[in-house]
Amino acid sequence: MTVKKYLFFISQNYSFAILRPIQTQALIRGDKVAWFVEGDAVDKTLFNDDEQQLADVSAIFAFSPDAVLYPANNAPTFLPGINVAIFHGFDAGKLDKKGNNDHYKDRRCFDLYCTQGPESTKAFLALQGSPQKFNVIETGWSALDSLFASNPTANNKSLWHKGGLDYEAPVISNNAKPTILFCSTFSKRLCAAPHLLPIIKQLSESGRWRWLVQFHPKMSRDIVDSFKEIESEHLTFVETSDVIPLLKQADVMVCDTSSVMLMFLLQHKPVVTFKNIAPKAHLFDIQSPEELEQAVEYALTRPKELMDNIQHFISEVHPYHDGLSAQRVLAAIDKTIEDRVNFSAHPSDFIRQFKMRKKLNYWRF
Repeated sequence: MTVKKYLFFISQNYSFAILRPIQTQALIRGDKVAWFVEGDAVDKTLFNDDEQQLADVSAIFAFSPDAVLYPANNAPTFLPGINVAIFHGFDAGKLDKKGNNDHYKDRRCFDLYCTQGPESTKAFLALQGSPQKFNVIETGWSALDSLFASNPTANNKSLWHKGGLDYEAPVISNNAKPTILFCSTFSKRLCAAPHLLPIIKQLSESGRWRWLVQFHPKMSRDIVDSFKEIESEHLTFVETSDVIPLLKQADVMVCDTSSVMLMFLLQHKPVVTFKNIAPKAHLFDIQSPEELEQAVEYALTRPKELMDNIQHFISEVHPYHDGLSAQRVLAAIDKTIEDRVNFSAHPSDFIRQFKMRKKLNYWRF
């Protein structure tokens, strides 16, 4: 098989956990991988010493990738190789300014959508149209390979931060007390964190449960600091680019409308949400902070009706529990490279691509 070259185009720290399983499988195949960082939100100390970084767009052209992988919604269309959409999360039901689902959109810049399960596959096949402009291939989500694999991917540098100090992710152990993981989105309209802060502080001080708190990297600094102030022997605030170890440790998640809750559900574990924008049967939604304690108690009992609804959700959203999604992504890329000659051109999106060129400071045509 011909050696292929892949470029990982990233702009957020969470991209490492999404793309490294694919990198591992690519290197096993004898292929080559390089990384390109757009913007200044990525902590470059998270790169491993053996990971190749490209400094600018000229270096991308010199590398000449066969495929560029994006854990993002948008992509430049003027780089070499096919554009591959590797989602940065699941559909949490968030809407755009026009009231449309913001997850299921064709933004005219991808040759391949690697969908996560039947639900997302159907949605993107409906956008495919005729003549065909892109492939939709169901692969599962590579970010979850380490969640389900018996031997999670090694050599994945990811620092946790606590009390201003950096330390490696702790060894996961069984705890006598139930562990509750609180995650929250950064969107002011949807964010549960400021509303639940007092009750979480109160519940953590009781010592009944062990609390872990983790937020989206774009979360307001004020909110982050307010939760760091309530850290104790029963509550730990964690900043990490890899949420998988937290998902494994917790028995119940408390959340709002963040897509990370969907990753948690895939373990067949219950989620309590606060004012979720589209609460469905696989979630236990509450409307006031005063309901939180009773809701967590209920979720810890793993009631049959709720767990059956979670199982149905899993079958639609991400039925893969084999840890092999990264391998399926590479197979989908192989197929799309062959199929691309038969694709029709995307309609031009001049404004979006102009913005991309401006971001990258690249004006050659």
